[in-house]
Amino acid sequence: MPIAGGRLVRMTAAPAERAEYPPYGDFEADCPARMGVDLFGNSWLPVLVYMLRDGPLRHSDLRTAAGGISQKMLTQTLRRMEQMTLVRRHRYAEAPPRVEYELTAAGRDLLQPIYALGAWVERHGPAVTTAMYGDPPD
Repeated sequence: MPIAGGRLVRMTAAPAERAEYPPYGDFEADCPARMGVDLFGNSWLPVLVYMLRDGPLRHSDLRTAAGGISQKMLTQTLRRMEQMTLVRRHRYAEAPPRVEYELTAAGRDLLQPIYALGAWVERHGPAVTTAMYGDPPD
């Protein structure tokens, strides 16, 4: 049982139904499911996918919307997302130069698991936070 603020916290939930999925090799070295862990293990990648959900954005707009991301980390993450074919970079021949990023079909397909994760946080986030840090102040 989790301990919060020096006391035991009982978390109750109905047993989860086991969904049937294709076998993926139990996350061994060549397991394709590891890609999902890699995608969501990069804390900024899902944030940027979510930020781009409504259409193309410029680098500066993404940095402002994401909040807390450094220029270097934003550039690295966007380049990685380009390599993974999750975003497309559009460079416009204008003065001053303008560059926008937009989700590809593969990037848009990531929105569904991101929304599912958000729904999970809405349902379980308060209990997890309480278990980890204790009851919030009134």
